Amino acid sequence: MNTEDILIHRHGAVGHISLNRPKALHALTLDMCHAMSAALTEWADDDGIEAVILDHAEGRGFCAGGDIAFLRNSALNDGGVSGRRFFHDEYQLNHQMMTYAKPIVAFMDGITMGGGVGIALPCKYRVATENTRLAMPETGIGLFPDVGGGWHLSRLGGRLGQFLALTGARLDGAECLWAGLATHYLPAEMVADAKARIIEKPGRISGVLSEMPGTPPKARIEDNADKIARHFASERLEDIVASLDASDDEWAAKERATLGTKSPQTCKVALRQLAESEKLSDFADNMAMEYRIASRVLTRPDFAEGVRAVIVDKTNDPSWDPATPEGVSEELIDSIFAPLPADEEWKPL
Repeated sequence: MNTEDILIHRHGAVGHISLNRPKALHALTLDMCHAMSAALTEWADDDGIEAVILDHAEGRGFCAGGDIAFLRNSALNDGGVSGRRFFHDEYQLNHQMMTYAKPIVAFMDGITMGGGVGIALPCKYRVATENTRLAMPETGIGLFPDVGGGWHLSRLGGRLGQFLALTGARLDGAECLWAGLATHYLPAEMVADAKARIIEKPGRISGVLSEMPGTPPKARIEDNADKIARHFASERLEDIVASLDASDDEWAAKERATLGTKSPQTCKVALRQLAESEKLSDFADNMAMEYRIASRVLTRPDFAEGVRAVIVDKTNDPSWDPATPEGVSEELIDSIFAPLPADEEWKPL
């Protein structure tokens, strides 16, 4: 699979995948997912490849997510058929990376959101910089933190994952390191040198990254960790909203206002998703669950409406349906999580 939106090289014993769609902040298309998957499949069986580097070719994003315009078009025009195929194959790539036998090093130097998180977090080494802005902002467009988000976020502890899933909060590089979403932190000016050293010594990536100088600033989110754990403690969205409402703290008021802009339906989906993901022991089971959710949420009213308001028209005035947390019934959430017909369920590559 070849596409100009992705550059695939090898440097000695290191495979190198560079996302190359700068005008879209390297947002993933189906062809890009297929090209990455094909390269990883080839290198998995190549004894001459010891490790893989994943980065972006140019521009300020590592990867801003999936192709949202394509997904909305599918929801509006083909009943979600092409959108489901995108999710299915993207999730296969996420799983392939999560279970990959050779170490992958992701350089999250820039915007890392949605689908970008989905290809970064499965990597054994995840390097953040001062340019990193990591977020799962899906609830703002009537989607949910997919691409393995349920698995990764539910395992952060301190209800940090629930906070990130509901609010779409952006973490900088230092915060990613503090939260455990990044394994290393480097100043952006040292990234090129780090890649060169890894190519030279692919057998000692951990040592190379640990020896590079660079101390992250204090993680700002650390100061709010206690508030996050307290206010986002419940599995019920209504309880979280009530807790924030009851506080006279400026931080709580700001987060409450943020929650008020999100889709109540997909906030409830995200809370259920993380609760279920935390119980799972196999990433493939998580991806099967997220594919069921995606198949349903894609064609629910909130997704097309959220993308319209936030991305297409940029009016930021989505009309959510249901409009309130109380209006989102358990029966609706159950139906979103229900199994698909056997021949439609997600399966790994």
